[in-house]
Amino acid sequence: MSWWAAVESTFYFFERTIILYVAAINSIYFLLMVLGFFALRHYRAGLRPEERSILLNSPMLPEVDILVPAYNEAKTIVESVKALLNLHYANHHVVVINDGSKDETLQILIEQFHLCRSARRPDGELPTRPIRAVYRSRSPIRLTVIDKENGGKADALNAGLNVARGTLVAAVDSDSLLEPDALSNVIEPFVQYPGSVIACGGIIRVVNGCSVEHGRVTRIATPRAIIPLFQTVEYLRAFLGGRLAFSFLNCLLLISGAFGVFRRDALVEAGGFLITTVGEDMELVVRLHKRWRTKAAGYSIFFVPEPVCWTEVPESWRVLHQQRNRWQRGTVETLAAHRDMFFRPRFGAPGLFAIPYFAFFEMLGPAVELAGYLVTGVGMALRLISVEIAISFFVVSILFGILLSMSAVMLEEFTVRRYPSIGDLGRLLGAAVLENFGYRQVLAIWRVQGVWDAFRGKAGWGTMERRGFKRRTAAA
Repeated sequence: MSWWAAVESTFYFFERTIILYVAAINSIYFLLMVLGFFALRHYRAGLRPEERSILLNSPMLPEVDILVPAYNEAKTIVESVKALLNLHYANHHVVVINDGSKDETLQILIEQFHLCRSARRPDGELPTRPIRAVYRSRSPIRLTVIDKENGGKADALNAGLNVARGTLVAAVDSDSLLEPDALSNVIEPFVQYPGSVIACGGIIRVVNGCSVEHGRVTRIATPRAIIPLFQTVEYLRAFLGGRLAFSFLNCLLLISGAFGVFRRDALVEAGGFLITTVGEDMELVVRLHKRWRTKAAGYSIFFVPEPVCWTEVPESWRVLHQQRNRWQRGTVETLAAHRDMFFRPRFGAPGLFAIPYFAFFEMLGPAVELAGYLVTGVGMALRLISVEIAISFFVVSILFGILLSMSAVMLEEFTVRRYPSIGDLGRLLGAAVLENFGYRQVLAIWRVQGVWDAFRGKAGWGTMERRGFKRRTAAA
């Protein structure tokens, strides 16, 4: 065999391997999407509206402490806190943790909510950075503000845990807005299955493009800017497909840090939030799986699609790059920390399916996808692979990706249907097609960089530029 023939054979082998890999990952994701459809139908058929209303208006509902870490959130903190205080839930308390903000966050909170220093001190045992002061409002509102030295989001949440006294705690980002009934809906599994549910998360939706007044989304619309529009499709695909399916199999590995509810005693028993990773939300959920599987105790970790948390997503390439790099680093750090769960039957579905899936597809997938573009391009240029093989790669990578994104949009349309306008549906379907030609490839590059940065020990969160909710008005 000549050296050229050997090169051709090598290219052919790599191309076929990549095609099979990409086909496998997209097929699995499509199956998860189908499973998510049936899981969504099962969830919506669970309780009749009148039964849900009686259940969620019971005076016996558990007390919930809402933990809100805040760092330099002067633009959004007032609207966020007002929205949380006005949730349709009778037994909740808001705990804002000012994590050493360098802007006016603390002063704005003091002035807007008439705060004064309290003699109360955290009585929990989780280690945190020093607490400077605890504030309570002179007004009759259920608000506590903790002022502490900067230690990061996880450290701030642990400080809030040390103050919390409710049966349940909710972790909510300070740049997010909860719908009025979001808390009532997200605690439904805790009420239906008392004692067995240890964590539950709700869906995160993109607020960019919507109208917001006084901490409430008053008009739902898709973003007009292309970057947040692409992210809207991504969020639908991730939540209505992947997370619904993983929840149905009780192997959900990620409850978004923007909105999740946990049993407080379970969090304390597990050691709180880990401060040495930028992916503290995923790491905590995996650790809960690991601990309860080790104890051989029955438990459930839920995702429910009804409670809605609206969040502001990046509108610039720079900020989006920082966010996706951080997310990928958090995934790698979590998988590395819990690598002893891989393919271990004692850890059930999380160890046998969910963690290997995240390792082989979510972590390594972007690198394989980029390698596919490179091998296909070079192979076509040098005539090392046939046109048929190149078309096969295009089909499994691009066309299948379009199918997945459009399926997520249609799943939203036929079930939840939060976007009322036919124009919104058209924009979402258009974005589901266009994101596969450039946007997804850019994200793949950033995710590969995130894996590399994780292995070389890069730390830090980066910055998130906020427009603020007061300025948000949907286009007519």
